[in-house]
Amino acid sequence: MAGSHHDHEHDPSCEVAHGTAPAPAQDKVLAAVFATPVASYLLRYGADAGYRTMLIEPDPERAKAALSDGVELAESIDGAPAAGMDVVVTDHHRAELGVQLRDALAAGARWVGIMGNPRHEGPHVAALTELGVPASEISKVHRPIGINIGSRTPAEIAIATIAGLIADRNGKPGGFEF
Repeated sequence: MAGSHHDHEHDPSCEVAHGTAPAPAQDKVLAAVFATPVASYLLRYGADAGYRTMLIEPDPERAKAALSDGVELAESIDGAPAAGMDVVVTDHHRAELGVQLRDALAAGARWVGIMGNPRHEGPHVAALTELGVPASEISKVHRPIGINIGSRTPAEIAIATIAGLIADRNGKPGGFEF
């Protein structure tokens, strides 16, 4: 029957609003680099926030463990849709961090960041310099990342990071300025 109550059930935006269909991921891709507790929360919360999520883990053993979580997995950023991609390096102690960041920058990712204490120079600076990445490119790597909410736990760090990415995508400063 035309005009019946059930006509709206086939409207995709209505189905999203009612929670009966997922929101389209469009060009929002969140890549967490390295299988860590923070990466697990980032991927979970990122999916909830409408991102297509993927884990980039070059280590085969760590990748195998992450696969059991059912995440989309890649060894590197190669072949990923970089234009709409936000890349978060979740472990600044891994030897591969320079290569992963270099590749993310070279691929033209929308946003690239690495976790770490802002009171010390990030190990990514030396790692990228050693790989011949120019300072102008290195300066594009965000550190610290996320909104300063005093996060301590992996879940809190992931929430702060996702909030910061959403603010950045929406052209907002994050925090309490409206």
